[in-house]
Amino acid sequence: MTMTAVVRKQQINFNKLQKRLRRNVGRAIQDFNMIEDGDRVMVCLSGGKDSFVLLDILRNLQARAPVRFELVAVNLDQKQPGFPEPVLPDYLRSIGIPFYIIEQDTYRIVQRVIPAGKTTCGLCSRLRRGILYTFAAEHGMTKIALGHHRDDILETLFLNLFHGGKLKAMPPKLLSDDGRHVVIRPLAYCRERDLAAYAEARQFPIIPCNLCGSQPNLQRQAIKAMLRQWEKQFPGRVENIFAALHNVAPSHLADARLFDFAGLGSRTGGPAPAWLPGGGEDAENDADEDEISEPVEVVPPAEIRVPLPIVRRV
Repeated sequence: MTMTAVVRKQQINFNKLQKRLRRNVGRAIQDFNMIEDGDRVMVCLSGGKDSFVLLDILRNLQARAPVRFELVAVNLDQKQPGFPEPVLPDYLRSIGIPFYIIEQDTYRIVQRVIPAGKTTCGLCSRLRRGILYTFAAEHGMTKIALGHHRDDILETLFLNLFHGGKLKAMPPKLLSDDGRHVVIRPLAYCRERDLAAYAEARQFPIIPCNLCGSQPNLQRQAIKAMLRQWEKQFPGRVENIFAALHNVAPSHLADARLFDFAGLGSRTGGPAPAWLPGGGEDAENDADEDEISEPVEVVPPAEIRVPLPIVRRV
C-alpha cells in the first residue's frame, strides 16, 4: 500500500469516527434537551482527552445547530506541582474561543487533609465543583458541560451497586442541589475508546493528572478492568447494560418510593398494617440479634453408628 493510500485510509477512518461522535453528542443533546436557544454553555476543560473532545465536538456542532448558543471554556488551575500553565491558554487562543483560567490552590488542601495513600477523588471533586458552581453563577452561565462519557456512567453504576448499595449511575443531565445550575454531559453516549482515538488523531495537548485517575488503588480502576474484560469476553454485554439504563421498570424492582407496591391490588386502599409484633423495636438493625448476653452451651449431636448395606452390582 502506497503512502498516499495509507493517508487516504486514515482520513476516511477519522471522518467516520468524527461523524459517529457528532451523531452521539447530538443525539444526547436532543434526547435530554441539554442545550437551548440563548444558552451560555460553560465547557469545563481539565486538559484531559475527554474535555478536549467535548469542546471540539461542541464547536463543530455549534456551526450547524438548530439553536444559537455560546461556548465558554473554563479551566481550574489547581496548582499541582509541574502543571504546564501555558498549554491550555495557548491552545484556546489558537482556536479563537473565549476562556477563563481560575486559579485556586486546591492541591495543597487535598494533600494536607487526605492521608498518604488514600483516595483524593472525593475531596478534590467537592472542592472543584464548588469553585466551578460559584464561577458559573457569577458569570451568567446557563449550562455547565462536563466531559463524562458512557464508560464513566457505567463505572459509576457498578461502584454504587458494589460499594454503596444503590442502583444509581451518573445522569446525562442534572440540577444542582441548590437548584441554581444545570449540569450536562453531552458525551453520555460516547465510548471512551472513541474519544481516545479522536484525541490522538487531533493531537490535542493532553495534560496528565497525577491526583485522581493515576492512583493505583482506586476502586474505579477495578471496575474499568472488569468492564474491559467483559467487552472482550462477551461482546455486546456492556452495550446492553448501558441500554438497560434507558429501560427501567420500577414495578420490577423493590423501591417503594418509586412504585406503589402497598397499594397494588389492595382491597382496603389504606396504609399497610404494622406486621412487626414489636413495632419499631423489631425494625431495628438485625445485627443486634447477633449479640448474646449470656453464654449458651452448645452440645454436639451424639454419634450414631449404623451399618451400611453392601450393594454388589451383578
